[in-house]
Amino acid sequence: GEIRGHTLIDVGSGPTIYQLLSACDHFEEIVATDYLAVNREELGRWARGDPGTFDWSPFIRHVCKIEGRGEPWQEKERRLRGRLRRILPIDVHRPDPLGSPLRPPADALLSAFCLEAVSPDRAAFTRALAHVGSLLRPGGHAVLLGALGESFYLAGAARLPVVPLAEDDVRSALAHAGFALRDLRSYAMPPALRTGVDDVDGVFFAHAQK
Repeated sequence: GEIRGHTLIDVGSGPTIYQLLSACDHFEEIVATDYLAVNREELGRWARGDPGTFDWSPFIRHVCKIEGRGEPWQEKERRLRGRLRRILPIDVHRPDPLGSPLRPPADALLSAFCLEAVSPDRAAFTRALAHVGSLLRPGGHAVLLGALGESFYLAGAARLPVVPLAEDDVRSALAHAGFALRDLRSYAMPPALRTGVDDVDGVFFAHAQK
């Protein structure tokens, strides 16, 4: 809908593209970012169509089905590859997360399950939100997806800490970081998805504007 423009920046992309599948229809350029070189390299291999990369086609098919336009999944894959033009290193705990300003500033910012997973406490989460907000133009939109009430998740044998957030923490952090909250929704994690790899209570979806 109204969240569209020339440039979208995805903060903390990881090695994944699922979060960009609908977004690629509304932006001319997508800038993916991640702290880890291994994740950036995996994204680059997928964008180039290198052999041996993860097969995202079932996910792309599913998104096309949800969108209901009858678009061949190969067309969406082609469009995303064409619009994923920059894959950059980022450190959300630095006031200038990319090391230099994004030019031009992004029209929209997307971040999925990143900031709460890399922040040691709520204050750091708020600061990180303000840092990445500097990459947006005034009036630009931020779409955040994140975990509620999560204190850890498992990656193989590694137990990785997460700052547990409540809805009020998200509201407060957005306000302190200079965003006007447009919409905040959350849902509780159903028992079938409580598999023991984390202790997440739910997921939030926030739409805010700088």
